[in-house]
Amino acid sequence: MKKIIGTSLLFLGMAVFGQSKEDSIQFSKISKEILNNGKSYTELRDLTQNIGHRLSGSEAYEKAVKWAEQKLRDAGADKVWLQEVMVPVWTRGKESLQIKTADGQWKNLKMLSLGNSEGTGGKDVSGEIIIVKSMEEYEKLPADQVKDKIVFFNYPFSQSFVETFKGYSDAAKYRTTAASLTAKKGGKFAIVRSLSSAFDDVPHTGAMRYEDKVSKIPAIAIGTTTANELEALLKNQKITAKLNSNCGMKGEKLSHSVIGEITGKKDQSVIVVGGHLDSWDVGEGAHDDGAGIVQSIEVLRTFKKLGIKNNHTIRVVCFANEENGVKGGIQYGKTAKEKNEKHLFAIESDAGGFAPRGISLEMDDEKRNQIKSWAGLFFPYGVYNFEGKYSGTDIYPLHDMGVPTAELVPDSQRYFDIHHTEEDTFDKVNRRELLLGAAAMTQLIYMIDKSW
Repeated sequence: MKKIIGTSLLFLGMAVFGQSKEDSIQFSKISKEILNNGKSYTELRDLTQNIGHRLSGSEAYEKAVKWAEQKLRDAGADKVWLQEVMVPVWTRGKESLQIKTADGQWKNLKMLSLGNSEGTGGKDVSGEIIIVKSMEEYEKLPADQVKDKIVFFNYPFSQSFVETFKGYSDAAKYRTTAASLTAKKGGKFAIVRSLSSAFDDVPHTGAMRYEDKVSKIPAIAIGTTTANELEALLKNQKITAKLNSNCGMKGEKLSHSVIGEITGKKDQSVIVVGGHLDSWDVGEGAHDDGAGIVQSIEVLRTFKKLGIKNNHTIRVVCFANEENGVKGGIQYGKTAKEKNEKHLFAIESDAGGFAPRGISLEMDDEKRNQIKSWAGLFFPYGVYNFEGKYSGTDIYPLHDMGVPTAELVPDSQRYFDIHHTEEDTFDKVNRRELLLGAAAMTQLIYMIDKSW
């Protein structure tokens, strides 16, 4: 009796907010189809194991373009095409960092040049390290104390935030600005503590940028335990660092985003679901963002497999160049505007393939409240958090055009342990968690296609 009453109340709540028993049944069909027959996991294995990391402009990325084109066709897309985009070509090459301690011995440290950084041209660049713990501390240093030095920005990823993306956002300014800040005061190169929630010796790369009219000096990252050890050494002695790196920009080249869609039966207004096809040049780009790519393709496949007659066009976009330029997202928005395409909604999965916990909504209150009113449908699938107000990087050009945008919110506790590192590999992805994320996005797009 208690179970019957509870079920009745659930369906009553659905009726109040414009939901129905049929929606609940469709949610169940979507989940069962994906959990039992979904191909995201096997396709992610194929992408990561047979292609691997795929930085924009690389040969591997071009292989990924062909891979995504075929997978969208296999999923049942009515139309698949490549969208031209000019992308920057950045290469890493050989690199090394050594420090010399009081005993005169040189010691190798694990490091990664930050993405888009210029290197040393294959020559040794050395100097004394000075350490700062915050931006404010650095700003107080006079230029003569920085000139010809190596500045070590040892700002830790905050462990206080339960939502780890807040810790990442808090520390990210050090990665993006360290080189130009150091150059302005005459420093030789910058070292940053990796943006990592883990306590290990794994360096994290990621994009940095140079200010106009400021010297382009190198910027590198070291792991958290190395950063702690270096700080301890600097308390008692002078340390000399020596960097040799061959990274740098090599111009631009023509590349592509990959797009596939199933045409709307009512109209051709577009609902976008996507991720970014590129990754950094370390690891395998499994969570960032191979997961988002295969989940997005799964949405299209599931609509076709279940015979859902979509009212509006469901379009999967595998964006180029999110990691070091966002050129794919910018070009997609520009093209949509030029063609005067009507976009109803866009969602991106770019926060890892972990278990889904919510959907972040960047839109007006009316749309937000409508989606939040569907929470009862999502709750049985572990999706409960609709409070976020941000969306994916690749779809911000659409948001700027007034399109309601969103991002899948997986459990984030492990994401920044491996983000932008050699550790972002297929074996870190759980099949069920990955597929549940695909199910949540498919369920949401089903509701939006039906209701908007």
